[in-house]
Amino acid sequence: MPHKKNEPYVQIIYQNEHFVLVDKPAGMNFHSEDEAGLAVVVKQQLQAGDNKDLELYPVHRLDKMTSGLVLFALTKEAAKAFQKMFENRGLDKFYLAISTEKPKKKQGWVKGDMQPARRGSWKLVTTQENPAVTRFISVSIGANQRLFLVKPLTGKTHQIRVALKSLGAPIAGDERYQKLEQAKLEDRGYLHAFALRFTLLGEDYAFSLLPSIGERFVSGTCIEQMKLWREPWMILESKS
Repeated sequence: MPHKKNEPYVQIIYQNEHFVLVDKPAGMNFHSEDEAGLAVVVKQQLQAGDNKDLELYPVHRLDKMTSGLVLFALTKEAAKAFQKMFENRGLDKFYLAISTEKPKKKQGWVKGDMQPARRGSWKLVTTQENPAVTRFISVSIGANQRLFLVKPLTGKTHQIRVALKSLGAPIAGDERYQKLEQAKLEDRGYLHAFALRFTLLGEDYAFSLLPSIGERFVSGTCIEQMKLWREPWMILESKS
């Protein structure tokens, strides 16, 4: 069913009897606040027509500024399987990010505990009691622009955003972790959930999706590099 003009709309990337995979727009909340959040919009779209009894089970989420791939289970069985998968780190997630700053190192690992900072922010500390673990590589895509391919090995709040800030390369457009006057010059926060790979109920799945919104993401140089990373599991091995 076509969506009405001015109503929020989410692109369905893949759907079967177990789950649906969608492309979350940048700037959309996962949960409803002043306007309908991602979960509500997806459920409304799926229930249109002959699917009024369809149930939706969120299994993970993205920050408001982040675009890209989000999974929803469609059955309790799949939801439990995804929950176990996340607990056992059995699902590989890969992200793309752009920074306008030069990182302290161009590739490697960021490991450390995360502690609450001011006003809902987080910070990385040197202790390793329950560390956030992030692997990354990066390449220059022009003057004062660096594209990161990132694989979080853990699932901490703001993990990638804090990891890149700790490298001296906060994500462009991130109004929480980049200098606010700089962030406000950007047309979006440049973090995108790029790829997922997992095995569910005996079937193997792998998906990747290039970002389609954001001047920096859609530049020719950036697109060329992102296409080289379309199978990121071949570049960043899953072993920690």
